[in-house]
Amino acid sequence: MKQTLVNGRPRVNVTKWASRIVSFFRFIFLIGMSYVMLYPVLFMLSSGFQSINDVYDPTVVWVPHEGSLQPLQLAVEVMDYWNAITKTLTMVFPSVILELLCSLLAGYGFARFRFRGSKILFGILIFTIIVPTQSYIIPLYVSMNAFDFFGVGSLIGLFTGRALTVNLLNKDILFWLMAILGAGVRSGLYIFIIRQNFRNMPVELEEAAMIDGCGPLSTFARIMLPNAASLLATVAVFSLVWYWNDYFLSSMFYKTEFPVSVNLTTLRSLLTTSSLVTGMSSQELSFLREPIIACGCLITVLPLLVFYLFAQRFFTEGLERSGIVG
Repeated sequence: MKQTLVNGRPRVNVTKWASRIVSFFRFIFLIGMSYVMLYPVLFMLSSGFQSINDVYDPTVVWVPHEGSLQPLQLAVEVMDYWNAITKTLTMVFPSVILELLCSLLAGYGFARFRFRGSKILFGILIFTIIVPTQSYIIPLYVSMNAFDFFGVGSLIGLFTGRALTVNLLNKDILFWLMAILGAGVRSGLYIFIIRQNFRNMPVELEEAAMIDGCGPLSTFARIMLPNAASLLATVAVFSLVWYWNDYFLSSMFYKTEFPVSVNLTTLRSLLTTSSLVTGMSSQELSFLREPIIACGCLITVLPLLVFYLFAQRFFTEGLERSGIVG
């Protein structure tokens, strides 16, 4: 530790001590935030595998004494998990791919091309991020209930006397159509992230490609897209998580078979119907209600956690390049 003389007395340099104090409080903050984020997962693992005896036992706090897979089995049974997960996958993955394609093209266009009205369109894009879906859900529902192919069906009806419409409710194609048209779940945010990322890339890459004879689309596909692997992972993680956890649109547009997020929100009410659970009394079911709900939450988020473990590095790099960290 360095010392200097002030009026003949030694003066301690507090820079090193200040650095240690900052590091200590940073360590405490990170430990606290990690606990806050991991606590729901730890709680699901702890309470989700309790047996009836563990529920009765007041000494059980975190680690069950006996443990049981019965709450997990009941959660899978009541939620109709395998059918629900199949419905979720058929809705989510095509929607994510189509939304990623649309967002990439729109974001690259906003980042590199200047045309009349581009600033107005970008302002409308920002407006779509702010406006909640609940504000326009009624006209959206009516449009999907009698989809007229963007006015073409109504135009045909002027000649035939009956408009050509189809009912897209309760069909996965409804979400696919919204995704490819840039009206999917949080599409405006993805386009904004992609625009920020492409704006930070050097223009010299595109200029060199154009000198070699590449057009705009070829430059995008051969030069820009391969350099945006982390960006693709970021948008894919965001889109997958929000589609997977979406409850509002799924509960509005599906009528018979529901994704896993909708079944999870109705799990507590389904447990009141003892006829859904075979070989169990209503009293036993009431004691295992909380462990069953914990297991339902766990099997709902588990695929997302596994996916995030593989995409974490690319996800973090994409956020840094997009310029929206902090």
